[in-house]
Amino acid sequence: MSILPIRIALAALVAAVSGCATGSSTPADATPAAAATLPADRFYAELKSMCGQAFGGRVVADMPAPTGDDPFAGKPLVMHVRGCSDTELRVPFHVGDDRSRTWVVTRTGPGLRLKHDHRHEDGSDDAVTMYGGDTVALGTAQRQEFPVDEFSKAMFLREGLDVSVTNTWALELDPDREFVYELARPGGRLFRVEFDLSQPVAVPPAPWGDEG
Repeated sequence: MSILPIRIALAALVAAVSGCATGSSTPADATPAAAATLPADRFYAELKSMCGQAFGGRVVADMPAPTGDDPFAGKPLVMHVRGCSDTELRVPFHVGDDRSRTWVVTRTGPGLRLKHDHRHEDGSDDAVTMYGGDTVALGTAQRQEFPVDEFSKAMFLREGLDVSVTNTWALELDPDREFVYELARPGGRLFRVEFDLSQPVAVPPAPWGDEG
């Protein structure tokens, strides 16, 4: 047998082994940034992209039905993505002329935190304020859930709101279509407000306590 074919075969084998040694797969640090981002990153970025805009909403679920005065009945509902930074988003939720509510979404490493900032008309804190929770699961770019945290449980018990110690809040975001705020708890409690992202509305006044 001629030596030349043997040499060619050996050269091909050395090249193949060399390729394996240097790594033919894509290095981890070359992974595209979009593929490496967490669901919370994408959710936060999409919500932040709406900064400065306001959108009208409607209550689509309120179970069990209110037995007394319904603070949401017959009133325009508007969310306003107002305060925006790389670590915190402030989203006032106006119910008619009531500007007491602001949702505060912050980054927490791989997840998110949702808090409810409630104020009186003079800007002072409500007795029940800054309650909420942190995500405990990755969630998705479209939905993030926030089980009640220990701070909120203690406050609810102190204020006689024992039923709220099992709350889970959720935010949903379908770009250019819909944003949803949800409150749920075991036993059948479900409250959902849907906002139409396809039709921005006039920007409302600043929430109470944040007029500056």
